[in-house]
Amino acid sequence: MADWLAALDRRAELRAKAGLTRRLHPRPAGEAVTDLAGNDYLGLATHPEVVAAAARALSAYGLGATGSRLVRGSTDAHHALEDALADWLGADRALVFSSGYLANLGALRALVQPRTLLVSDAHNHASLIDGCRISGAETVVTPHADVTAVAAALAVAPGRPAVVVTESIFSVDGDLAPLARLHAVARRYGALLLVDDAHALGVTGPAGAGAVAAAGLAGQPDVVVTATLSKALGGAGGVVAGPAEYVRHLVETGRTFIFDTALPPAVAAGVHAAVVLARAGDPLRAELAERVALAVRRLRDGGLTVSTPDAGVVSVTAPGPEAATAWAAHCRDRGVAVGCFRPPSTPDTRSRLRLTINAGVPRADFDRALDMILECAP
Repeated sequence: MADWLAALDRRAELRAKAGLTRRLHPRPAGEAVTDLAGNDYLGLATHPEVVAAAARALSAYGLGATGSRLVRGSTDAHHALEDALADWLGADRALVFSSGYLANLGALRALVQPRTLLVSDAHNHASLIDGCRISGAETVVTPHADVTAVAAALAVAPGRPAVVVTESIFSVDGDLAPLARLHAVARRYGALLLVDDAHALGVTGPAGAGAVAAAGLAGQPDVVVTATLSKALGGAGGVVAGPAEYVRHLVETGRTFIFDTALPPAVAAGVHAAVVLARAGDPLRAELAERVALAVRRLRDGGLTVSTPDAGVVSVTAPGPEAATAWAAHCRDRGVAVGCFRPPSTPDTRSRLRLTINAGVPRADFDRALDMILECAP
């Protein structure tokens, strides 16, 4: 009976030798660390209006939703948030899930019918990859941001239902997908386009409505948008937005919606307040863009290899997984939290630090954080 535990120990030893051990680091409340690892791009997670809205709902509804959305988990807070998100995204309807991961799994499964072909970008997030796998549909993985390859994959499957699957801002390097061109190719072949707008919502587009809106695709009948509510909105949960008929289909058939306990009402209310702030947050977005440009310039001037970001993600290449881990640990010891991405989390086997720029961090702390990243570089 102990053999399976010994096998797990052996696999852990192999990961350790490859520099791929992962550990949990508990974060105390009020930790005195400059956060360039979390996804709170606009600093809304601790905004007084967001916290107050969540506190009022917590007092009114209690801690949890107490059930799935179709049982007892749908509250006024959930429906108000969905209406606000649909209006912001320019979609017929929006449906809130308890996580962005489950939103992607449910969204993809609901788009699949017999003989459906999924065409997925090689750099897509794990939730999209798993959504493709769980759907059971044939999936073709195309080279990153390669519109010609997407067209070729669709061309060899004439008459089959198909979905082109992509992030808008890719979560590892922060680059923008060619959404308008992907949509044109998808429409040419009668395919749908699913866009995970997680790292763009609140950060890019008109009034922060995301990269889909920025590309002029908001409300298109052949476009489905997903996003997390845990990044620029500072909360938790996920959303799927699109045509009313599609959202109805999700409500009636989506397993990750039907059989999951709903997002806590307090979180829904807090995120709703964050949506209001984000829509009016052009000054915050301008500050975010300025800080991204500053980070890229400073780190490149310091001799580091840095991505050219299209939103709030800045990727800094590390020599390898062990060096990336040590670099991130040294930064943390100096009071700066940074993301550390190593295989298999990276689609290109390249290790890097990932900085998610936060407009809510005091400017002096942000400047010091860049100094520490340079000083701790391997």
